[in-house]
Amino acid sequence: MLNYIWLGLVIFSIIIGAVNGRLNAVVEAAIAYAKLSVEIAFDLIGIMAFWLGIMQIAQKVGMVQWLARLFKPIGQRLFPDVPPDHPAMGSMVLCIAASWLGLGNAATPLGMKAMEDLQTLNPIKDTASDSQALFLTLNTASVTLIPATVIALRVSMGSTNPQEIIGTTIFASGCATFFGVIITKLLARLPVFKIKTQSNENSNEIANEENHHD
Repeated sequence: MLNYIWLGLVIFSIIIGAVNGRLNAVVEAAIAYAKLSVEIAFDLIGIMAFWLGIMQIAQKVGMVQWLARLFKPIGQRLFPDVPPDHPAMGSMVLCIAASWLGLGNAATPLGMKAMEDLQTLNPIKDTASDSQALFLTLNTASVTLIPATVIALRVSMGSTNPQEIIGTTIFASGCATFFGVIITKLLARLPVFKIKTQSNENSNEIANEENHHD
């Protein structure tokens, strides 16, 4: 869908530029910002490599297990169907830690690993479990203590005070996480979702019985 949106914006810009007789300005802007995007990407390589290295060191020295134990009381309340010592808990802690540091790109592969671990606990493989839905909420609307990526972007763009967004970022992301968890928990209690889950379980049981009889 996003591809169609971007394509529409590009076509719309070209048409407007041609109508206004400023097609050259559109082409020059496209080339200039393509160059700027490459420069920003190179500026981000260092900070992304640094934090990814920190994550790897934390995993090697056992900090993940320590964070999992620290997260255990909250994790047991948020994810009651995930055993505290299950690998999924450690994977989720790593992903959430990366999100707290504002490393969205680093959190993506960690989130995928956490989803794979949660899938091993999911009894209905073609339907997201409550834990998977809640983790997706936490990963999307995550509290961001240090918006490292945004700060790096502001530095690369010449901001004189790039860290001034930290306070507002913590407030906004904290509100998003708080209400996201509440809404996800409330939706999980709705009968429509429970009926759907139960019907899937019944269908699986019937299919297993038929296979057994065959």
